[in-house]
Amino acid sequence: MEITFIAMILFLVHVQLIQNYSYITKYIEVPLDHFSFTNSYMFKLRYFVNDSYWSDCGPIFFYTGNEGNIETFAENSGFMWELAPAFRALLVFAEHRYYGESLPFGNASFSNPKRLGYLTSSQALADYVYLLQYLGKYCKKENPVIAFGGSYGGMLSAWLRMKYPSSVWGAVASSAPIWQFQGLVSCEIFNKIITFVFDISSLHKCPKIIKRSWSAIRVVTSTSSGRRWLSTDWKLCKALTTPEDIHTLTDWLEEVYGNLAMANYPYETDFIVPLPAHPVKVFCDRLFCSTSSEPEFLLHQLGKALSVYTNYTGNTRCIDVSQSPNGSLGDIGWDFQACTEMIMPMCSGDLDMFENESWNFTKYAEDCYKKWKVGVRRADSVVLEYGGKDLKTTSNIIFSNGLLDPWSGGGVLNDASDSVLAVVMPDVAHHLDLRASNPADPSSVRNARKFYIRVISEWLQKYYKEH
Repeated sequence: MEITFIAMILFLVHVQLIQNYSYITKYIEVPLDHFSFTNSYMFKLRYFVNDSYWSDCGPIFFYTGNEGNIETFAENSGFMWELAPAFRALLVFAEHRYYGESLPFGNASFSNPKRLGYLTSSQALADYVYLLQYLGKYCKKENPVIAFGGSYGGMLSAWLRMKYPSSVWGAVASSAPIWQFQGLVSCEIFNKIITFVFDISSLHKCPKIIKRSWSAIRVVTSTSSGRRWLSTDWKLCKALTTPEDIHTLTDWLEEVYGNLAMANYPYETDFIVPLPAHPVKVFCDRLFCSTSSEPEFLLHQLGKALSVYTNYTGNTRCIDVSQSPNGSLGDIGWDFQACTEMIMPMCSGDLDMFENESWNFTKYAEDCYKKWKVGVRRADSVVLEYGGKDLKTTSNIIFSNGLLDPWSGGGVLNDASDSVLAVVMPDVAHHLDLRASNPADPSSVRNARKFYIRVISEWLQKYYKEH
C-alpha cells in the first residue's frame, strides 16, 4: 500500500471535516518513582483516547502532555485530529504528572518538596512509556507510535524518541526549545525575539514606547499617590503599596509581552487567554499615540493596550497581577520545574524592549530555595540528561519552529542528519503548525504540514517493512 498517496488524498478530504474533538477519558495507575526499587506507590495518570478512525494495527498518534490540563492541548492540536483519518490512527493524549487531574498526592501534591520531588521530565517520559506498553492491548501486534508535542510537550516528544526509541518510532516536536539551557544559547535571545515581533508589528514604534514605560512605572510608583493612581487606572484587583508589589507588576508585564508574541496567531484564539487575530499589532496600535513625555499619559495608554490581553472579551472586572497571566497552564508545577531541571537563563539589555537585567544563577537559585526549599545544584542538568546539541545518535524527529516565536531561539533550526529534520517558518508564532487548519494560515504552515505528512508516511512505510 502506498501510504504517502493515500494519506495525502484522505488528508485533503477530511481536513475541513474535523471540527469537534471528542474523546474517552481514561486513567492508568503508574509508579510514582519509576527508578526506585523501594517505592511501590502508584497514582492515576489521566489520558484521552479517540479510536474513531483507528483500524486494526494502525499507528498510535501520541501527544506528550505539557504543563497544564490535557484538555487544553488535546483541543489545540487539531493537526493530529486532521491526520488521524488519513493514517487510520489511534489518537492518545497523555497528561503530564502533577498537572490537570494527574496529581500523585491529590490536593497535597504541592504541599512539600518531598512530594514534589517526583515532578521531573524523566519521570514523565517513563509514565508515557508505561502507558504505551499498556496500550498494546488495542492490537494483536505492536503498533508504531508517532509522538507529537508543542513547546514543553515538543521537548518531551523529542526526548521520548531519543531516550526510548523502542517505544516511539518517530516524533514531531513543534516549537520545542531543547537548547534553551545553560551554555547552549545566549540568555538574551528570548527577549530579542519578542522585541523583533513587536517591532515588525508596529512600524518600529512599539518597542521604543515599551522601553520607556519601565522608567515611567518607576517614576509614577515612587509615590503613594502615584501607586494609587496606577492601581485605579489599570483597574488592578489589589492596590500597589509595596516595592514587592511593583516587582510583581513588572514581572507580570514581561510575561504578558512574551505570551502576546507566542500567541500572535493570524486568527482569533483562546489558547492561553482569549485574543484577537494578530494581537501584537492590535496591542501596538493602541500605543501609537503614546508620544507624550508625561509618564502618566504613557501608562494610561499602556493600560488601554493591555486590555487586548487582559479583557478582550470585556468580562474582566479587575486585573490580578499576583496571578500568572498564563491562563489554564499549570504555573505552580512549572515554577517548580523551572527551579529544578528546566532552568532556562534569561537576560535583557539595551537592544531589547525590556529593563536591563543580567542572568545571575546564584540569585536565581536563592530565590528558588526561598519558594520551594530545594537546592539548585547546577543549571545544565537537562543538558547532561538528554545530550544538549548532540543529536547524532537519534533519528526520526522533525523539529519545527516559527521565527516569530520567542522560543525558536532555543530550537533546532537546521537538519542534524538525514532523519533529524528542521522545519523553519519565518512568519509563524508558537506551534501554530500543530493547531487545526485555518483559512488564515500562512503558506509556510500549510507547506510544513504537507512535509510532515510525507515524512510520517515514509517513517511508517519503513516500520511496516521492517516489522
